[in-house]
Amino acid sequence: MTALHFNNRPERPGRSDPVVLRADHLPQALELSRALNWPYRLEDWEFAQRLGRGLAVEIDGRLAGTALWWPYGDRHASAGMIIVSGQYQRMGIGRALMDALLGDAAGRTVILNSTDEGLDLYKRLGFVAHGHVNQHQAILARSPGGEAADKVRAFIPADRRAIYDLDHAASGMDRRALIDALFATGDLKVINRGGRVSGYGCVRAWGRGVVIGPIVAADVANARALISAFAASHIGQFVRIDVPEATGLSPWLDSVGLPRVNQVVAMALGTPPMLGTDARLFALSNQSLG
Repeated sequence: MTALHFNNRPERPGRSDPVVLRADHLPQALELSRALNWPYRLEDWEFAQRLGRGLAVEIDGRLAGTALWWPYGDRHASAGMIIVSGQYQRMGIGRALMDALLGDAAGRTVILNSTDEGLDLYKRLGFVAHGHVNQHQAILARSPGGEAADKVRAFIPADRRAIYDLDHAASGMDRRALIDALFATGDLKVINRGGRVSGYGCVRAWGRGVVIGPIVAADVANARALISAFAASHIGQFVRIDVPEATGLSPWLDSVGLPRVNQVVAMALGTPPMLGTDARLFALSNQSLG
């Protein structure tokens, strides 16, 4: 990986080169995300920063933009939380942040999920669209139902290796650091089929309530079983789940009271990850982390 050398040398009056995103930036980063109606809490920013690498642009002592990326082994990375303050649009800050991010992640395929506002920039940088991710959320009024709940059980430490392997097969990436962080903060469950772990999922506090994801399973029925098991424990709470459109889960989520509210474009710069055949990624950790 090519190291990124940060500095504070202004490119022109009132503008700075990207610098490392620091812990003391995060309250201002939270303000930037709230201005876009993104639901991050300060705790979500702290989780993301600890897990990955962050960049920032400061103007006159104030945070003007952010971009974060998360290394998944030596070959892949996910990028997200890319924000430029409304008052500093059209100054090249977004491009400067992305150039710095891609320089820091050099040698890796970078994936991200783009809103409509970011599409033109990412296309100019060489990102190629390869699908859509649907955002579903609501205050959950009822349980989705049984959905083969007898196959679902709580995670135990002995499951860790199987979860690493399943996630690698489903995502095509080495996401052990992400999974370890989820072990520390979330509630995990597994699909136990024939005495073997064949799927897993997580729910954790995030945003306005909880986010369900990732969900990794062999098929739609087992993915639904995991989602139902998590949802049943969060009736009356705000629940969010982000699912690749190609999974076909969206109509079912609509029917159980988690309507689709938005859609983003899944993009990659470089060779997309090679996926296995034993497991499939049915829901993301969230749109930034993948």
